[in-house]
Amino acid sequence: MSGDSRHADLLLDSTLESVDKAEGLVLQAARELGFDEDGQYEAGIAVRESMVNAVAHGNRYNARKKVHFTLWKGARRLAVEIEDEGRGFEEEVIPDPREGENVMRHSGRGLLMIRAYMDEFDIERREPSGTRVRMVKYLKPVSEAGAQS
Repeated sequence: MSGDSRHADLLLDSTLESVDKAEGLVLQAARELGFDEDGQYEAGIAVRESMVNAVAHGNRYNARKKVHFTLWKGARRLAVEIEDEGRGFEEEVIPDPREGENVMRHSGRGLLMIRAYMDEFDIERREPSGTRVRMVKYLKPVSEAGAQS
């Protein structure tokens, strides 16, 4: 991410402990940049959901597969990239959690929440396998953040 400094570049195990570690790093970076509590929460949830997707759905908790986690800090933004070693997926085939029987399902809302909480979000299928997600959250100007309270 041009102009940003790399805050973390890790190869993580496919475990829930790695999910916690990635979320903690993002929360710390968001605090350091001056994100308010809502912004910290939103960035943390988005990264948590992406990491769970990578660990559980992508790598299927396979101890031989890793998750590449990279975090950049810019002057007014956080950027995160998460890449798994799974089979990949087509976003179009994921059922909309707001429709029909999907409303009552216990899972399936992660991508919806990530899109709602982050300012930019992109999914890329990797060859020969894997999925890479990129997301960015911008620090709101003080006047804009205060006006929403």
